[in-house]
Amino acid sequence: MIMEDKNFAAWSRSVEQCVDELKTDLQKGLTSSSVERRREYYGWNELEKEDGKPLWKLVLEQFDDTLVRILLLAALVSFFLKYIDGHKNGESGLTAYLEPVVILLILILNAVVGVWQENNAEKALEALKEMQPENAKVLRDGMFVPDLPARELVPGDIVELKVGDKVPADMRLAFLKTSTLRVEQSSLTGESVAVIKSTQAVEMEDVELQGKDCMLFAGTTIVNGCCVSIVISTGMATEIGKIQSQIQEASLEDHDTPLKKKLDEFGERLTTVIGVICLLVWMINYKYFLSWEVVGGWPTRFKFSFEKCTYYFEIAVALAVAAIPEGLPTVITTCLALGTRKMAQKNAIVRKLPSVETLGCTTVICSDKTGTLTTNQMSVMELIANGNSAGKVRDFFVEGTTYNPLDGGILNLPEGNLDKNLQTIAEIAELCNDAGIIYKAHQFRATGVPTEAALKVLVEKLGVPDLQAQVKINLAREAVESSADQKVVHLGCCDWWNDKQTRVASLEFDRCRKSMGVIVQSREGKNCLLVKGAVENVLERSAFLQLKDGSIVEMDHRSREILHTKLNSMSSKALRCLGLAYKEALGEFSTYDGEKHPAHGKLLDPANYATIESDLIFVGMVGLRDPPREEVKGAINDCRDAGIRVIVITGDNKNTAEAICREIGVFYDGEDISRKSFIGKDFLALSIDQRCRILSGSGGCVFSRAEPRHKQEIVRMLKDAGEVVAMTGDGVNDAPALKLADIGIAMGIAGTEVAKEAADMILADDNFSTIVSAVAEGRSIYNNMKAFIRYMISSNFGEVASIFLTAALGMPEGLIPVQLLWVNLVTDGPPATALGFNPPDLDIMKKPPRRSDDKLINAWVFFRYLVIGLYVGVATVGIFALWYTQDSFLGIDLSGDGHSLVSFSQLTKWGECPSWEGFKVEPFTAGSKTFFFDNNPCDYFTTGKVKATTLSLSVLVAIEMFNSLNALSEDGSLLVMPPWVNPWLLLAMSISFGLHFLILYVPFLAKTFGIVPLSLNEWILVLVVSLPVILIDEVLKFFGRRMAEAERRSRKLKYA
Repeated sequence: MIMEDKNFAAWSRSVEQCVDELKTDLQKGLTSSSVERRREYYGWNELEKEDGKPLWKLVLEQFDDTLVRILLLAALVSFFLKYIDGHKNGESGLTAYLEPVVILLILILNAVVGVWQENNAEKALEALKEMQPENAKVLRDGMFVPDLPARELVPGDIVELKVGDKVPADMRLAFLKTSTLRVEQSSLTGESVAVIKSTQAVEMEDVELQGKDCMLFAGTTIVNGCCVSIVISTGMATEIGKIQSQIQEASLEDHDTPLKKKLDEFGERLTTVIGVICLLVWMINYKYFLSWEVVGGWPTRFKFSFEKCTYYFEIAVALAVAAIPEGLPTVITTCLALGTRKMAQKNAIVRKLPSVETLGCTTVICSDKTGTLTTNQMSVMELIANGNSAGKVRDFFVEGTTYNPLDGGILNLPEGNLDKNLQTIAEIAELCNDAGIIYKAHQFRATGVPTEAALKVLVEKLGVPDLQAQVKINLAREAVESSADQKVVHLGCCDWWNDKQTRVASLEFDRCRKSMGVIVQSREGKNCLLVKGAVENVLERSAFLQLKDGSIVEMDHRSREILHTKLNSMSSKALRCLGLAYKEALGEFSTYDGEKHPAHGKLLDPANYATIESDLIFVGMVGLRDPPREEVKGAINDCRDAGIRVIVITGDNKNTAEAICREIGVFYDGEDISRKSFIGKDFLALSIDQRCRILSGSGGCVFSRAEPRHKQEIVRMLKDAGEVVAMTGDGVNDAPALKLADIGIAMGIAGTEVAKEAADMILADDNFSTIVSAVAEGRSIYNNMKAFIRYMISSNFGEVASIFLTAALGMPEGLIPVQLLWVNLVTDGPPATALGFNPPDLDIMKKPPRRSDDKLINAWVFFRYLVIGLYVGVATVGIFALWYTQDSFLGIDLSGDGHSLVSFSQLTKWGECPSWEGFKVEPFTAGSKTFFFDNNPCDYFTTGKVKATTLSLSVLVAIEMFNSLNALSEDGSLLVMPPWVNPWLLLAMSISFGLHFLILYVPFLAKTFGIVPLSLNEWILVLVVSLPVILIDEVLKFFGRRMAEAERRSRKLKYA
């Protein structure tokens, strides 16, 4: 009872062979016992739900980051040292462990955010499940079950489907209950029009989805006709199930974003640097905690001070805290979040924050055609009407690309003077038509066959010959509230023609005669046959022509040839052409009025339709297509200027895809595209080397008749070649490639939920040009992120230099870890965030995309960090030494607080203080507090360093504020890009200074951070020491501009 061959190619087998293979019965269906056995083997007809990651695993993954691991280690070591230190500095409770607690809180917050993002990311598979219908009409045990749950279907079930039904499984069409069956499967295959299905087997087994004319696929919709089918595949074995598997595979291949890779690389380098410097600092000071005597050439009598050892280990930990930009993850997240807000204002909705930055380095955009580059709304583009005499034709071009009747008009149409020939065209287009138009979610949409909906729009643009009626129609249109959803859009002109004729019979479309006809009856009781269909077939059955004035003449050979030439011209533009004709001499059908008429029997057999539709009067033809969006051509040109290649991957046919690509500028006029245009199956049949050469070539490419696996493979090969790939799409068939791409972009209006959930970004307006705006925003954000990374890292280098110089010189510790943590997290945060508001460069979309291996910190930038960092170190250590050793500097009096001066030698050998004879220190004041050292003068270098520490911290804060001005531009001078170009930065600097004043002048906070208030003279000294950082970076920028200019000149010579 089980299908023997799981890879059974039902589309290439006859219905009888399928029945035998599946061991079923078209008349009785499956028995209940057979269904149970099959379900045990095949399972339920539903998509599998992949088990999500457990919470503990998600939490652990958040700590799989180099910088995070360094911070975690620093927190644990700091906690341990504080514990064994035993509150020796009088700290108690939370204050004693403030530093490790703050670091741990940061890490916990990052982990919580990360877990939340993970839990909200994977919804694409759930959206796929929503595409599956809930019930189906199934033949079981000889009786039809009208509402069997679709999940209970098994291979071999016999299912009846009608208009509006969603196909519940992959099925082989067994027989039609109407003359034709049309299925809307664009979301699965990318085809722009509803597909006509047939019971005839396909000759080849190896054929793409679009070529399987006898198959119905799960998730697609019946738009015309009724049929009975055999279930072939269920659940994960269906085409939609295979897409789910591909999405799961693509999820496993998720790669880090370019920025994440650069930050990880930076983190690894930073780890090495921190480790080396910490070890170096500790070793430089070994003499303070480890000593020995040399006796007989060998070291003996070792002395080890655990207290001093842990003290210098604490300095090493402080250096690690200084080197790590703790606030960097927070600032990056904030900058990306601000970027998402800007993009949302431009109709680009970002679902995943890193996608904002990834857009900035996109090198290839792989775009679906239908619904992305085109409107996915069939439109009449050209109308051919007969002229004043046989052989004369009139060519009208139709504006508009949507189903909106008011979207454009008909060029050169005589206003208010609709001739007889055009009237007949309008009459046929309206009455020989089963479609409708609705207005939903701010968009006009088709109900029924899209080509017929386009004909309805054409009728509205043609108007009616009755001028008074036309005025009333226009007034009615103006009265309709366009913001309200309408189940059915009332088409005034179509209604006017409908009132004149009544349909009494339909001759449904079939694949043989390729036309559709209706018999209509006028108010006077006169019958007429109206026909539309493939132009070749309609012309073949036409014997007459209707001229412009309505007169009828015989169609001669010359007239037929002229019409065929016009047809070939329209077909070359990838237009889908329909011929329109009618017939008045209907013979026995002249009096037909319904099923009781004697001739009704002939209408029950479609074989008679071709005879009835003979000796037709040809009136004209129309050319339709799914037109390109108006803004796409400009966006393609912008991509070319920005160095971004556009590759079109579509499920539509090759000719249509090529014509659209030429029109929108993917290909130049006259360009040889023999090695740039391929059918998906043919492309994958090439060798790997050939495929790589094609994908690595210059300019655009187009791949047609592409299946989901083809799209995935192309995206994968591009990524393997080092390209940063953005993939756009709107259909279910696009979802795996959207998931695999570096950034997946889905259409918000026309896109399926599956595509949206698989994507990183959604275009709210379905506008391809929005992608270009988003790329520009992404580039700007990356530049701004480099600015604040440059700012934060150079500041941290300064902190490292300060601690290193302090340790190397043997001076007392100038900055303690909690102060460095405050500077890195709070004081540096606002300016770094404000740098995210830097205005973009004017030529940002004229530059090629940066390479994915482009270094975040190159050799020159690193040298600048070192120079600035060295100055920060010298300034912070220098002002510390100034306070101890000088009573004035550059005319600034520092003696006002009454502190005692020591020599620089004493300052660097303060550890030997207990051995100094007669060393005394006078008390000094800081704010409202006076410090005394009568009991132990050596405390002057520990508790007494509070003023010097405050000066060092204030210089560090001031330098970093001024250094943020340097970060406005990588090489641009402040004279060219002054501070006020980014007022947010000035506000942020004010906030940071305000926060620093807060911890200085609020006693509780000052005690917590180990600092005291400063006098006016001391603040003047801070500014004098800090401001030179601007002058130093201006000099470095000058040389940077010279080097950049030399590099640009060398590139020009290279490519000249």
